[in-house]
Amino acid sequence: MTVPVRDDTYEDGIAMTSTHLAQARGHSTSPPDADSAAGQSLAGLLRPYVRSFAAVVILQVIGAIAGLAPLLAVVELGRTLLSPNQINHDHVRVVVIAGAVGLFVRLVCTAASSGIGHILDGRVQLSFRRKLAERLGRVPIGWFSQRRTGELAKVVGEDVGAVHPFIAHTPGELVSAFVVPLVSLIYLFTVDWRLTVITLIPVVLAVALVPLMMTPLRQREQTEFDAAMGRISDSAIEFVQGISVVKAFGGSGRAHRKFRTAADDFVSSFYQWVHGVSGIAAGMQLALSPPFVLLVLLIGGAVLITNGSLAPADLLPFLLLGLGLTAPVAALGHGLDDMQAAGRAVGRIRDVLEVPSLPEPAKPVAPHGHRVELRDVRFGYGADHEVLRGIDLILEPGTVTAIVGPSGSGKSTLVQLLPRFFDPTHGSVALGGVDLRELGSRELYRMVSFVFQDVRLLRASVADNIALAVPHADLDDVVRAARLANIHDRILELPRGYETVISEEAGLSGGEAQRISIARALLADTPILVLDEATAFADPQTELAVRQTLSTLARDRTILVIAHRLETVADADTVVMLENGSIVERGGPAELLAQNGRFAAFWQSHRSAVADEIETHVGAAQGDEPR
Repeated sequence: MTVPVRDDTYEDGIAMTSTHLAQARGHSTSPPDADSAAGQSLAGLLRPYVRSFAAVVILQVIGAIAGLAPLLAVVELGRTLLSPNQINHDHVRVVVIAGAVGLFVRLVCTAASSGIGHILDGRVQLSFRRKLAERLGRVPIGWFSQRRTGELAKVVGEDVGAVHPFIAHTPGELVSAFVVPLVSLIYLFTVDWRLTVITLIPVVLAVALVPLMMTPLRQREQTEFDAAMGRISDSAIEFVQGISVVKAFGGSGRAHRKFRTAADDFVSSFYQWVHGVSGIAAGMQLALSPPFVLLVLLIGGAVLITNGSLAPADLLPFLLLGLGLTAPVAALGHGLDDMQAAGRAVGRIRDVLEVPSLPEPAKPVAPHGHRVELRDVRFGYGADHEVLRGIDLILEPGTVTAIVGPSGSGKSTLVQLLPRFFDPTHGSVALGGVDLRELGSRELYRMVSFVFQDVRLLRASVADNIALAVPHADLDDVVRAARLANIHDRILELPRGYETVISEEAGLSGGEAQRISIARALLADTPILVLDEATAFADPQTELAVRQTLSTLARDRTILVIAHRLETVADADTVVMLENGSIVERGGPAELLAQNGRFAAFWQSHRSAVADEIETHVGAAQGDEPR
């Protein structure tokens, strides 16, 4: 099936489209694991990597404990040197060696843990993107028309990337936040339990502020902040993609206002979020700051030393290890932030993974021929928005059926039911005597191709764009399809011919992109072809050549086309006139004109519009001539 993809689609978007098409043609690109991922939490999605994750954590634990050895060595050396007793040189030697070994073990373990963590992060992100590509390749294509590009791009890009800190960095931060204070406190408790309790005062004050960061109000502010980020991303993409059209019609002010509105909303959300957490964060930073911790220790130590309860040398381990307690606890806050951010991102990823895929029949039925029948078809995008109302239509093989009607009459929705972008809410669409819901998607896409009016080509070579639906096609077949679509000569003018990468080495006009899309459909060689005015941007000579090609191909194909031009209507075997989602007239073009009904009025209005346009252009040209 011919599917448009935006020009700014990166590799994941290409993978998504290629996955969908390859599966449709019978070439599987990845295991169907999206269903098993749906509904799972972050822990559930990481379950296949639990061994690697455990290795990261264990190495971090060993490294964190070993990292205390140099500090403990300094403490022991200080207490030994300050002791009034005779210095034990063997003990000093053992302490120094233990500190050096601990430092070496820490370096090795943390380096190994970091390396494994980053490799694991790459595997997890790749897995997430494959799951998303798999899911997006299996949902009804009509689902994409109801989603904003920026929001979907954020899920595939930013949200998948948000898992990186949780996997690659958070384990080390959390391990340090728990293991280092625990071991330090055990050691300090053996020195003096009273000063140990005093050492914990700053930590307790900071931890007491944490629940204030987790209140429902703070959570709502964070959710609104994330939503504002999505809106500004979507507005930026829409603004950049539509800037040429906006400027051409003098609407840059309105477009700027929309973008500025999204930016203002983001600033407002950001300010509200910062205003809510800044005081709490400042209090936590003050409580964990080295000057405050040092002040608490010196006051408590001075009191104990003054009353003779603590030896002066015993204050040294508290000054070294006590100050070291604050950094891990501060890292704990960052680790929790990363976990929350990863949880929210995975929630949005999970929402996409839970989108219902296109239902597949348990036992697909093979069609007989390619006759298309629509029986009492009704469809609506919602309970109160019915677009099609009781459509009965038969498309015979070897015929061209043109769908005409005013804007909003349901033409695009009707033709999108045939390649099963949506399923009807009532009635049936049958191909070869088989309801499309009983037909396997592979078989369906072997029989139906769809060419959009608004074509977006992949950032790939011209040959790859044409062969998208048939990835293993020979170059001779690609060239033959390009000739039939009257685009071969233009391709040869490109820098590297069929190997030219679109949007990087050369650009194509709207009409040329449409002909590439038509060549893609012709190469697919399906017996049913659905066209949404596929030559709308072509010049008259090219349009005539393409129409002649399609007329030749129609001898053994079923063609359904949305027609806006009179020439397309005149070439059709059957014309179907839609109004308000219902068929009001049908028949041959000449027959309907003779009836002088709604189609005749529609035809006449279009002829008048074309005549007025020609007269306007001629008058303008004559008015510009020098007298």
